[in-house]
Amino acid sequence: MEAEGRVVPFNDLATTDLHVDAVYEGGRVGNAGDDPFPHLLKVSNMGGFRYRGTLAALEMVVLTSTLSDPDWPDELDRETGVFTYYGDNKRPGRDLHATPRNGNELLRRVFAVAHSADADRRSVPPILVFANTGEWRDVRFLGLAVPGTSEQQVAEDLVAIWRTAGGMRFQNYRARFTILDVPVLQRAWIDEMIAGRPLGPLAPDAWTGWIERGRYRPLKSTRSIEYRTRTEQLPSNGDEIAIVDAMHQFFARRPHDFEKCAAAIARMMLPDIAELDLTRPSRDGGRDAFGKLRLGRGSGSILVDFALEAKCYGPENSVGVREMSRLISRLRHRQFGVLVTTSYVDRQAYQEIKEDQHPIIVIAAADIVGLLRANGHTGVKAVRRWLEREFSSLTSEA
Repeated sequence: MEAEGRVVPFNDLATTDLHVDAVYEGGRVGNAGDDPFPHLLKVSNMGGFRYRGTLAALEMVVLTSTLSDPDWPDELDRETGVFTYYGDNKRPGRDLHATPRNGNELLRRVFAVAHSADADRRSVPPILVFANTGEWRDVRFLGLAVPGTSEQQVAEDLVAIWRTAGGMRFQNYRARFTILDVPVLQRAWIDEMIAGRPLGPLAPDAWTGWIERGRYRPLKSTRSIEYRTRTEQLPSNGDEIAIVDAMHQFFARRPHDFEKCAAAIARMMLPDIAELDLTRPSRDGGRDAFGKLRLGRGSGSILVDFALEAKCYGPENSVGVREMSRLISRLRHRQFGVLVTTSYVDRQAYQEIKEDQHPIIVIAAADIVGLLRANGHTGVKAVRRWLEREFSSLTSEA
């Protein structure tokens, strides 16, 4: 059976291997005993942070996520193998590290030794990452993780960020891990971890390679040529729909002013944009922006030109072939395009840009919601405040 479709029943948890993307069933009684982790890994049945050992001597850590918290958007990028995870100080009233299950203190300690000398990395425990499936207490195994990534600066691996709730400011951690290229964790090594001996001869090569040399071998998944459906591009629940509707209504009477908002959203996705200039509306009612994206750092970096098109449409009005062709026609050699829309790209237009390999980044309605939330604008009230603060003084050009 392929791992992707593998489902391990509750009664087999104590003897099973761990396969990436396999589902491990919880019980069906309807109480705390349904939790799969005490049976699967001999850890507690509560919390997003679970571990064996003590904070001073960790033997194994289990991280769990719903991957659906709008305020704290944990995310696995399967193309790079990078897992973004938020700590457990998610409400105001406590110090950054004073959380009931010591999750943020655990993150602080693990990342501190991960970036120390080679010998210190031996104290970093195996970190097993799971996501809830939404069915009973079933979980999906996302992989074996280590702190940090090979593609970011050490200072960006663990960052304390500020959020506001109930009129109070507080901090929480945003941590970035690498999922290692270990498709299967054998039960024999799992039992060694449970026994407090993760560094024995049964440990996988990708894990020991990181422990001994700090070498990251991420589990990467190459994206096939695909285009997203209407459902995948539009918000999926009431709160998300309300956010996009608030943005659409804000610019309903002055759609040309949406371009400045689209430029701000593009910067959220592409923070290394160095320049972005709006142009005047054209005869066909469109309006372009042209910019430069900085690749690299310091004096060795280069600037790559791009064009941006913004469409403030309602969910019933898609971006079609005509609008997409307009953007493509404006791209010169070695340029790429960015389309920002409060709606979606229809099937034919999306299929054509993918199959013809046009370098177009599509930021659709669902993407906008995700970018806003990742930047602290987590609800419709917060989004409206952001729109009023940043764009209420704009006046459309004739």
